[in-house]
Amino acid sequence: MSILSKLRWRYATKKFDSKKIISEQKIEIIKEAFNLTATSYGLQPVKLLIIKDKTLQSELQQFSMNQQQVSQASHLLLFCAKTSIDKSYIASFFENVKTTRNIDDSVISGFRDHLFDTFSSTTDAEVLLWAKKQAYLTMGNLLTVCAIEGIDACPMEGFEPKKFDTILGLESHGLQSVLLMPIGIRAEDDQFAFMPKVRLPIKDAVMEFNS
Repeated sequence: MSILSKLRWRYATKKFDSKKIISEQKIEIIKEAFNLTATSYGLQPVKLLIIKDKTLQSELQQFSMNQQQVSQASHLLLFCAKTSIDKSYIASFFENVKTTRNIDDSVISGFRDHLFDTFSSTTDAEVLLWAKKQAYLTMGNLLTVCAIEGIDACPMEGFEPKKFDTILGLESHGLQSVLLMPIGIRAEDDQFAFMPKVRLPIKDAVMEFNS
């Protein structure tokens, strides 16, 4: 199937077949795709939590507007934003750049100093807002990856982040939950799987400026 066919196939799955489990091979693809997603400055201020504990999924469902997909899904993906970016985090990032690309410190020192200055004058609230935007980028990318791999998914904002943070102990890791995405295989009786996709005509959704 072409990429467009895959995107037409995907939909926000409303009912998963709880007996069908995504293979570890597919989960590894999701992990790597997440890690390869573009982020601002390349700083990756987003952490992906993968939950496949049915007891925990059931507990979290009550704080997700009781949406059944949370407990039905093969795996639950939770996108979390870093609550702060300090000098040591930036320094570690650039050490990784030097090692990975085998380059001299002088090549990256200017950009590193620029980020030191930028984040030293940025409040934690501003950092968190910026990091949350990166979470949306990563979810968008993984939605497409899931479609390509034949994995059903349902992107969600409808949950109680503070409850999730408490249950999962995210504050101790300097993280806040932002987005939720159950993944799995659609149930055969999910009526939404057979409904036509509703979208604007392309001429109304896209503006073009040609010379």
